[in-house]
Amino acid sequence: MARTRTATSSPERSVEGHPGSDSSITTARQSPDSTRGSQPPMFGGLSGSRRHVLDLDDFSREEIEHILQSADGMNEVLSRDVRKTPTLRGKTILTLFYENSTRTRVSFEQAGKVLGADVINVTASASSVAKGESLLNTVRTLEAMKIDVLVIRHPHSGAPYFVASHIEAGVVNAGDGTHAHPTQSLLDLYTMRRHLGGIAGRKVAIIGDLHFSRVARSDVWGLRKMGAEVVVCGPPTLLPYGLRPGTNGDTRQTENSTFTGVRVVDRVEEALEGADVVMALRIQRERQDSGNLPDLREYSRLYGITADRLAIANSGALLMHPGPMNEGIEISSDVAHGAQAVIEEQVSNGVAIRMAVLYMLCARSRNGE
Repeated sequence: MARTRTATSSPERSVEGHPGSDSSITTARQSPDSTRGSQPPMFGGLSGSRRHVLDLDDFSREEIEHILQSADGMNEVLSRDVRKTPTLRGKTILTLFYENSTRTRVSFEQAGKVLGADVINVTASASSVAKGESLLNTVRTLEAMKIDVLVIRHPHSGAPYFVASHIEAGVVNAGDGTHAHPTQSLLDLYTMRRHLGGIAGRKVAIIGDLHFSRVARSDVWGLRKMGAEVVVCGPPTLLPYGLRPGTNGDTRQTENSTFTGVRVVDRVEEALEGADVVMALRIQRERQDSGNLPDLREYSRLYGITADRLAIANSGALLMHPGPMNEGIEISSDVAHGAQAVIEEQVSNGVAIRMAVLYMLCARSRNGE
């Protein structure tokens, strides 16, 4: 049984008007622009200024902070004996998945139901998509059923952006091709924040398949927005072109690069030295057939996270993985289930983060906008 690390900082207690309190609906209606303590208005005001969550590249640091703060209140709801609140009663959330998923899909479903929304799950294989219906016609048909938020996972990068430009409902990107997975990045940031107290100035080492990892791309955006130092390491064939050493004359990206300020190193030991967080990425076995990796055992020997390698990082460094893990390849079993691993906690925090995201998007229509 994996051991879940205990956070060093407790979630903030819910306050009146926050979705974690029983009076959240009344307060939101009475004072849409109310603030939480000395913080700016949540989400640009509870009126909900953001329509979609497609990636973190267009989020401000303040917006990310507000979502992380909101997740504290959501975790308080999840800790109750009765995990239910009527905050989104009357709202309809639909999940549309063109790819298989366990963690993301189930956590969105749980998040919506805990908040009191009606949640409908649709898989492409069991829908009219199997009969040849286009993505556009599918989402327009679903929107005609008066949905408030559409959560979509699609194998083609950019599909959620296309959908968002054609429907009025809020759209959440639950993973699109090799491009982005914003809610996974938010739950990663939230897990780091709960243990480290803050993310700014922390060193985060990301190891593995960055070329095909949508999680890594969103994590880099989020970590850089929050002021973290990001170091990446992996086989050259599994690094995006702009992150390969020598592609810009330096191992640190220029101001014109997509990922400004990301440092690329050749040796995993160098990446791990002094790291506060170690993020191991899944090696997607299907990529090996295309010649990106000659041998998985060779990858494990050069880049796998073992106890000896983890010891190079700072004492008590967090070990993270977006899942599902290939134990014995990108990460050894003893480390994956060791005291420094917070992998199961990432899954738990995913529900709170997705509750915060759904609450944010539904706030717009709830307040009559």
